[in-house]
Amino acid sequence: MATPSIELLSSLRNTAKKLAASNNYHWGHMGACNCGNLAQELLNVSKAEIHSWALATREGDWSEQTDEYCAISSLPMDLMISKLLSKGLTTQDLKHLEKLSDPFILKMLPIGERFLNFNQKSDVVKYLTLWANWMEDSLAENVNIDSIYQKENSSVLV
Repeated sequence: MATPSIELLSSLRNTAKKLAASNNYHWGHMGACNCGNLAQELLNVSKAEIHSWALATREGDWSEQTDEYCAISSLPMDLMISKLLSKGLTTQDLKHLEKLSDPFILKMLPIGERFLNFNQKSDVVKYLTLWANWMEDSLAENVNIDSIYQKENSSVLV
């Protein structure tokens, strides 16, 4: 599972919000699919750039691209995947996002709603939102409120 961070949390939420409000979704387009939309937000690149890098590299969707990923190659898609991994994602996260298939995330849904259509925008928004909720909870668990309170009190002049 991804390493929680404020940047990644923000990107998940922003991607979900942008997808819900736009028509910038096409599962068959490497730059406008599930991973493509998150990559746009997280790396500040265009869907056209992502798509051209994917086509220049090798065939296949994001899941297949991550199967072939090589950290030391200079292929454009591998460089982009490396940047995504440096933001805290894993290749498994990318594979699961492309198919909306992470069992951990799906278990957050009510039992009768645990099947999501990987190429349906509303399901992608739901998946990203659940993932962001988990990440927010995970980050909150690591915050020591007492130490923040003590730090604030120690800076008050007496």
